[in-house]
Amino acid sequence: MSSVVAQSLHVFGLRSRVANNILYFDEQIIIFPSGNYCVKYNVDQKWQKFIPGSDRSQAMLALSISPNRRYLAISETVQEKPVITIYELSSVPCRKRRVLNNFDFQVQKFISLAFSPDSKYLLAQTSPPESNLVYWLWEKQKVMAIIRTDTQNNPVYQVSFSPQDNTQVCVTGNGVFKLLRFTEGTLKQASFQRGELQNYLAHTWVANDRIIVGTDTGKLFLFESGEQRWETSIMVKEPTLGSKSLDVIQESESLIEFPPVSSPLPSYEQMVAASSHSQMSMPQVFAIAAYSKGFACSAGPGRVLLFEKMGEKDVYRETVLHLEQLPVDPQSSDPSQSDKQDILCLCFSPSEETLVASTSKNQLYSITMSLTEISKGEAAHFEYLMYPLHSAPITGLATCIRKPLIATCSLDRSIHIWNYETNTLELYKEYQEEAYSISLHPSGHFIVVGFADKLRLMNLLVDDIRSFKEYSVRGSRECSFSNGGHLFAAVNGNVIHIYTTTNLENILSLKGHTGKIRSIVWNADDSKLISGGTDGAVYEWNLSTGKRETECVLKSCSYNCVTISPDAKIIFAVGTDYTLKEIADSSILREIPAFDVTYTAIAISHSGRMMFVGTSLGTIRAMRYPLPLQKEFNEYQAHAGPVTKMLLTFDDQFLLTTAEDGCLFTWKVFDKDGRGIKREREVGFAEEVLVTKADMEEKAQVMLELKTRVEELKMENEYQLRLKDMNYSEKIKDLTDKFVQEMESLKTKNQVLLTEKEKQDISHREHVEELLDKQSRELQDLESCNNQKLLLEYEKYQELQLKSQRMQEEYEKQLRDNDETKSQALEELTEFYEAKLQEKTTLLEEAQEDVRQQLREFEETKKQIEEDEDQEIQDIKTKYEKKLRDEKESNLRLKGETGIMKKKFSSLQKEIEERTNDIKTLKGEQVKLQGVIKSLEKDIQGFKREIQERDETIQDKEKQIYDLKKKNQELEKFKFVLDYKIKELKKQIEPRENEIRVMKEQIQEMEAELEHFHKQNTQLELNITELWQKLRATNQEMRRERQKERDLEALVRRFKTDLHDCVAYIQEPRLLKEKVRGLFEKYVQRADMVEIAGLNTDLQQEFSRQREHLERNLATLKKNVVKEGELHRTHYVRIMQENVSLITEINELRRELKFTRSQVYDLEAALKLTKKVRPQEVSEAGPRKDMPSMAPTMRLNEQEETGRIIEMQRLEIQRLRDQIQEQEQVTGFHTLTGARLPSLSNSEADFEVKTN
Repeated sequence: MSSVVAQSLHVFGLRSRVANNILYFDEQIIIFPSGNYCVKYNVDQKWQKFIPGSDRSQAMLALSISPNRRYLAISETVQEKPVITIYELSSVPCRKRRVLNNFDFQVQKFISLAFSPDSKYLLAQTSPPESNLVYWLWEKQKVMAIIRTDTQNNPVYQVSFSPQDNTQVCVTGNGVFKLLRFTEGTLKQASFQRGELQNYLAHTWVANDRIIVGTDTGKLFLFESGEQRWETSIMVKEPTLGSKSLDVIQESESLIEFPPVSSPLPSYEQMVAASSHSQMSMPQVFAIAAYSKGFACSAGPGRVLLFEKMGEKDVYRETVLHLEQLPVDPQSSDPSQSDKQDILCLCFSPSEETLVASTSKNQLYSITMSLTEISKGEAAHFEYLMYPLHSAPITGLATCIRKPLIATCSLDRSIHIWNYETNTLELYKEYQEEAYSISLHPSGHFIVVGFADKLRLMNLLVDDIRSFKEYSVRGSRECSFSNGGHLFAAVNGNVIHIYTTTNLENILSLKGHTGKIRSIVWNADDSKLISGGTDGAVYEWNLSTGKRETECVLKSCSYNCVTISPDAKIIFAVGTDYTLKEIADSSILREIPAFDVTYTAIAISHSGRMMFVGTSLGTIRAMRYPLPLQKEFNEYQAHAGPVTKMLLTFDDQFLLTTAEDGCLFTWKVFDKDGRGIKREREVGFAEEVLVTKADMEEKAQVMLELKTRVEELKMENEYQLRLKDMNYSEKIKDLTDKFVQEMESLKTKNQVLLTEKEKQDISHREHVEELLDKQSRELQDLESCNNQKLLLEYEKYQELQLKSQRMQEEYEKQLRDNDETKSQALEELTEFYEAKLQEKTTLLEEAQEDVRQQLREFEETKKQIEEDEDQEIQDIKTKYEKKLRDEKESNLRLKGETGIMKKKFSSLQKEIEERTNDIKTLKGEQVKLQGVIKSLEKDIQGFKREIQERDETIQDKEKQIYDLKKKNQELEKFKFVLDYKIKELKKQIEPRENEIRVMKEQIQEMEAELEHFHKQNTQLELNITELWQKLRATNQEMRRERQKERDLEALVRRFKTDLHDCVAYIQEPRLLKEKVRGLFEKYVQRADMVEIAGLNTDLQQEFSRQREHLERNLATLKKNVVKEGELHRTHYVRIMQENVSLITEINELRRELKFTRSQVYDLEAALKLTKKVRPQEVSEAGPRKDMPSMAPTMRLNEQEETGRIIEMQRLEIQRLRDQIQEQEQVTGFHTLTGARLPSLSNSEADFEVKTN
């Protein structure tokens, strides 16, 4: 990370295209989107705090604040994916509470958000084609319900919760108006609208079940419980005299009109423009906001209607308000044609004292609702909440040295002069032409602006911007004052014009660019000018000669911005090739990558230690200089569009950035390492301003007039004060007389009241004594009554004891009788219910089919009934709410009466408690007796359960025996089939085994061949490595020889230079001789130079011969290697194909073998099992024949000998259990392998015997 840090201080701008873009946090703080931030702005103290958007955010779409003002939800698009971020506003700084970015449903973006009244749930509406409404429990990131609001791909504009009910939801859009209710985990439509659907642009809740909805045709609808109650149309008449009146049908309202701000941008992008017909226009209702007295709604461009409710009925007071226009621009030829702006959002403060509105031209307005003009029906005025803001991309940015001023120009035809110390707007003016560039003189008194038609030089006066010189330069995209202020440069296409500020003449024209010039910059001493353009050229111009000193042309890159280091040695340029270039001496020193982002602007500090670049994504990157090669920089999410301009103030304390989103950011910059920060200013900012002589004279004349007016007013005020003093003194005398008379009357009244009080005290004492006597009498009466009641209760208790004894005897007799009857009834019931079971099963199947049909019918009727009942429930709800109110009032009356009765009841209750203690002791004994009775009843139930369980076990065992018999018969049938299959499989196995053996032998042979080929390959690789080593050795020798050659060439150059020096002394033989001798001593140091030269030639010849020989050998070896490689590859491919075919055949054979073995194993296991089981079944066939014959004889005596039958059944159950255990032992025993099964005829005969 870089040590250079930038901290956002203030922003001048608004993003109007965000849904619900104004929110109140409290009475003083509002929240609005600006750039890629949400701004908390204190209206009174004028400070700003920032809530940053998500990293890599592409667009902010919607905002919503919770009703408890604790949470803020922001809908964004991050890397083409929708994200909802919920911030906790109470923490400082605001922290992320939840991020919703994992969705189980398809979604492109969320266009509207809303919190529930308790702030636990969140509504989110997706854009078409999905158009889903999502109901979230956002704390747990859980989707409670989801529903598609529109199936025809119409846009949905707004969703909201009922202010009192979490489960009631409203959705409006183009042809969409739905009231939904959350029940049983789903969102269901509560009511269906009748009549023609409109393009519903906005809505608001004015009560629990009342909704006001506005359309694009100027209509307002009131819906109550989903049904339309009334309709209002707004018609705006525009007469020719210039005055504007507004007619509202069926209702009266207040008209609030906004001052216009000119802008070339169209009005709200999602809505349809209002149609006009013969001076009549239909206003569009883009925004509605409710408050306690009624609601406010937009009514076409620059107007707001205020509906103030009078009484309980739907009657609204009529108040007409007119708004004051902004001062007309003197440059404008037709000031009446200034563009209007649509109101996109309205918001009341929590105390409903202020109404804030945002418009399509990025402006914020406010009006106080407590104005006397609104109450009286006089003219009232909307005011700017902060100051006029830019409504289009900012094209120019400039600052000066002597004043803390910032100058900006924009495509909205306006010029703004800001103060970055106080964060205020100093000057503001609109023009008829678009402004493309601006520059501020170092003194802060002049600006030069490039308009579409001309280049103008202007004075910055106290309250105005006035032009004093115009140049015929059309559409100058760049202009700049020099650092000294004596020159300024302006771009005209591909030519740069240099002007002086003294005589205002063009002294130089710099030509050389073939494309448009995008950026110009002066060096520190104003001796050079650097320019960069779309033709990929960066030129450095010398202003003394008017010629290029250095140039760097790269046609593949279109440069966006250039700057120069403080020492004027290095030029920095950014363009469309995703790099930052360092250029010096007409060549590119370094290219630092931008990591898939286009740099659009660049700025370097005056200390040369900090550098800032702006990107096409709207981010700011801060890095230190010299630039690092790695990714070492701090990146800040700032703007919502490409950065257009970037500047540092002269003292390197503040960074200024502008972008296409129309926002201006000021940043505090500093270096953590403490490098590069300039010292504090020794001289403060200048406070002088420019004023024209005519203005001064006018103001002096106005001052004189005001002074005379003040003196006159003083005289008038003194006279009026004297008159008032006289009047007040007379009034005071009258009041004192009145007060004395009232005091005397009050004293007499006080005495009368005292006497009455004494009388009331005496009467009260007598009354209390009477009450005490009554209470004592009532106590005695109650004691006597309670004694009599106790005697009666004791007698009743004795009677109950006798009854309980009798009951016990009767219960014992009944138990004996029940035991006898139950045993008989059990046998009868078993037979009866067995027959019934079969009947019921058939009936059950028929009933199930009937139930299915009834269920289908029921579901259809249920849907119809639910729709009808929802409407009835709402009607019933209103009726019962009225009844509830009446009953609550009656309850309050009754509560007063019960309070008196409670006091009497408490005294009596104490006596009753004493008597109840005695009764409790008696009840305790009664409970013991009841416990004995319950224990006996439990024993009876236990015996019943045992009988039922035994019956069930008998039935289960009989079923198991029957199933086992069936399985034995099926196994006998399978045995014959399996024997035949085993024989056939054995015949097939033998030839397959022979084929497998042959295949295995082939595989072994092929593996041996493979090993042989591998050995050949290794040998060839060794040969190649040897050849490579020889090649490397020859290369090293070649490098040595080349180095020697370079050394000799260098020696020859030195000798030539020395020889050239000797030639200079050709006229002087003595000096020439000395120089030649020096050359000889320097270069001819050995006597055998001739021999060495001869040897060198021989060595070179031998070297060339050896080299040619080695090259021939290497070429032949390469050819051989290539041929052998191709042969080896073809042979290897052929072997691999054969291996693959063999392996597939082996695998198929193995599968068949495995399958046959499993079949053989299953057949052998089945055969062994049947051989073991069969003899025992034959042996048990005898006793089973006698069982059916015994059953009828036993059933003859069922009624007489019930006990004997039960014993016989128990013996039968025991015998069956023994048989089952023996069979289970036999099935797990497999020792008899050689035993043969009996024949099929015998088994069939046995089965017939058993069944008979």
